[in-house]
Amino acid sequence: MSIEITDRHPLDRAEEILTDEALAFLEKLHQNFAGRRDELLAARAGKREAAAASKSLDFLPATADVRAGDWQVAPAPPALQDRRVEMTGPASPAKMAINALNSGAKVWLADLEDASSPTWGNVVDAILNLRDAARGTLSFTQADGKKYALRTDAPLAVVVARPRGWHLPEAHVIVDGSVGVGALVDFGLHFFHIAQQLIDNGQGPYYYLPKMESHLEARLWNDVFTFAEAELGIAYGTVRATVLIETIPAAFEMEEILYELRDHASGLNAGRWDYLFSIIKYFRDAGPEFVLVDRADITMTAPFMRAYTELLVKTCHKRGAFAMGGMAAFIPSRKDAEINKVAFAKVNADKTREAGDGFDGSWVAHPDLVPVCREVFDGVLGDKPNQIDRQRPEVEVTPAQLLDVSSATGSNTEVGLRGNLEVAVAYTAVWLSGNGAVGIHNLMEDAATAEISRSQVWQQIRNEVVLADTGETVTKELVARVLDEEVEKLRKQVPAEQFERFYLPAKDLIADQVLSDDFTDFLTLPAYELIK
Repeated sequence: MSIEITDRHPLDRAEEILTDEALAFLEKLHQNFAGRRDELLAARAGKREAAAASKSLDFLPATADVRAGDWQVAPAPPALQDRRVEMTGPASPAKMAINALNSGAKVWLADLEDASSPTWGNVVDAILNLRDAARGTLSFTQADGKKYALRTDAPLAVVVARPRGWHLPEAHVIVDGSVGVGALVDFGLHFFHIAQQLIDNGQGPYYYLPKMESHLEARLWNDVFTFAEAELGIAYGTVRATVLIETIPAAFEMEEILYELRDHASGLNAGRWDYLFSIIKYFRDAGPEFVLVDRADITMTAPFMRAYTELLVKTCHKRGAFAMGGMAAFIPSRKDAEINKVAFAKVNADKTREAGDGFDGSWVAHPDLVPVCREVFDGVLGDKPNQIDRQRPEVEVTPAQLLDVSSATGSNTEVGLRGNLEVAVAYTAVWLSGNGAVGIHNLMEDAATAEISRSQVWQQIRNEVVLADTGETVTKELVARVLDEEVEKLRKQVPAEQFERFYLPAKDLIADQVLSDDFTDFLTLPAYELIK
């Protein structure tokens, strides 16, 4: 074989996953699809530059016939008919996987992407945990003797795995002398080892697909699925994929993305932080009209965000697909009942909006939020598993509405600047330590939070934004000073060895990102260089 694993035994039982047969399958995936992936990534730059120069995007003229056509995605399999509550979280460590499966949610988004730090150990452990979960054998015993096991008194959440985005590499897999593709490694190992077991369980290999920017990238995934099914003798169309519409160009190609995946499609998801991050990234050269107010001020009720979610629901239901809502990231406090009261009310209001708009379900980041979300969707759905039959013909969304970022009320403040720098460093530090899901200020954060945080700071420097609360102009000098101050606060909150080992490198990385004249497309790419 011309595939090499540079670290075959990062943890116990790795040999169960990194078998010769599984590696041969990974090799075929790379030889058939890695080249196209490289071409599609290269094409992103030209499209972005054209959009920034024109300060616009539009629905594609070349695919008008797809949007006008009479077609539907494949019917959902029984296991995916009801998705009213989806729990999100990493598939490693095992304790978190067990808690998610036991949470009472209909679905668990088993995350190998934004909520996972892609150390090689985490990658392999995640596949082991998902395989053991499918077999019903997943368990874990803490050092203090506390045991975690899969519940038998109620159904477990149906697993929908999220592999890494097309842009991320896997440095521990070398194929024909080239670094592996993280998405193909994650999907390939999961599909090879677990697909048939899931089918035998009455479910199937289901996936969330992140970070795509075009229907051509969706076509590539569809071809990967078709190849994998044929290679392993699994019936065509068994795979089901839900696409995260978390980039601004993808918002203009929702129907085309569903069309490309139509025999494998399950739905679309509407998020917030990555979507906002993408707007900054895509229009970083387009001037001050694309400057976003503090991220805390931008809710899903802002007109340009409403345009995005309304279009998503309409598109999905028109094509027989599920529309999935965004994340409730609150982590309940064990000490402060008042914090919980206020937060639960906000979560309830957000889920009520989604259910009322026609979403078929939504995400939560903590098991305690499952009943809150479920109660809201139960009230709308009743005995129905979903509301795909609720069409939205009255919704008409224009390109100008999707791009009208000035429609969000709010301002840029020093409070927001400090919060962005604190969270960017704190999250990145924990990510570098090997943990991708981090609780910060009673919120479960993932890589998307760090991305929007650091990109907002870069955008404010670039456009010489004036802070509403202090009157200061955001400059590199101001940001460097505030970054120093916020990191000194963090120094007092963590052990000295941990601070030196992870927080100082995180500070240096964030400083590079926000103070550079150039914009790095993904924070996780230079961060990966520090952990691989």
